[in-house]
Amino acid sequence: MTENLPDPVDRLVTSGTFELDGGSWEVDNNVWIVGDERKAIVIDAAHDHEAIARALGDRELMAILCTHAHNDHVNAAADLADLADAPILLHPDDAPLWRMVHPGREPDAPLLDGERLQAGGVELQVIATPGHAPGAVCLYAPELGVLFSGDTLFSGGPGATGRSYSDFPTIIDSIRGRLLTLPEETLVLTGHGASTTIGAEAPHLHEWIQRGH
Repeated sequence: MTENLPDPVDRLVTSGTFELDGGSWEVDNNVWIVGDERKAIVIDAAHDHEAIARALGDRELMAILCTHAHNDHVNAAADLADLADAPILLHPDDAPLWRMVHPGREPDAPLLDGERLQAGGVELQVIATPGHAPGAVCLYAPELGVLFSGDTLFSGGPGATGRSYSDFPTIIDSIRGRLLTLPEETLVLTGHGASTTIGAEAPHLHEWIQRGH
């Protein structure tokens, strides 16, 4: 993970567990902070709200954007929102997963396909990419040439679809129809692990389908 990030983008890696369907797995998550020296947004508040707050420093947190509601991507969202007095945004189709993590609290606003958000001068476009989760979204910053892919697209293939609320044909359709249409040089900043580009992943689409990931 040594690639050069655009100036408005910072990465924080936090560690914890992913839990679903009765299983628990140790994971490292990429938390993305996008903005300028005054204002920023957080993409996927994972595991450690205090570490995220320290990474934000004196910047005003405008919003917490959730690419999906698996616990390892949202388990620090409520505490961070309370600490920073910031809203949590999530696609409504992920409400069942959200309520497994935060049963007594609802997100503050929906993340809807085609919506455009501003983060310290950076425009983020919401792209609905269901499959890994029903309400999964990616966030595209065209001026930066960057896609925040959550767990929809990784270096080496699509996100996992072997557990509840996921579907392999759906994630393939999302990647093929919504992501591989972006410029090949688009930098894909993922929810876990190393980054990639659209051009690097496009040739593998037929291989993913044959594997039946």
